[in-house]
Amino acid sequence: MAWRQIFNNAGANSMVAVSGFSRFFTSKASNQYIVKVGIPEFLNGIGKGVETHSAKLESEIGDFQRLLVTRTLKLKKLGIPCKHRKLILKHTHKYRLGLWRPRAAPAKA
Repeated sequence: MAWRQIFNNAGANSMVAVSGFSRFFTSKASNQYIVKVGIPEFLNGIGKGVETHSAKLESEIGDFQRLLVTRTLKLKKLGIPCKHRKLILKHTHKYRLGLWRPRAAPAKA
């Protein structure tokens, strides 16, 4: 309904309403994310206790690209609990799709 009203308005009024989307694409948002992501930074970005497995994953898996394609059975064999496995796999999938990145500074709760 709102979109219909925006596009049905005549002339410059519709351009003013649509130009409001520029506020969502600021350059400030690009500085909030880590440029180089490794296993510790990735797990710290997930939070919720997953970062406790950082040393184990770093030694067993090695690099971050291998973590992105690791399956749940491999994580289970490493002794990572089910809840943490689910979080790691969910965030690796989102990272591969480009929907999530770890933040440079942890968000304050």
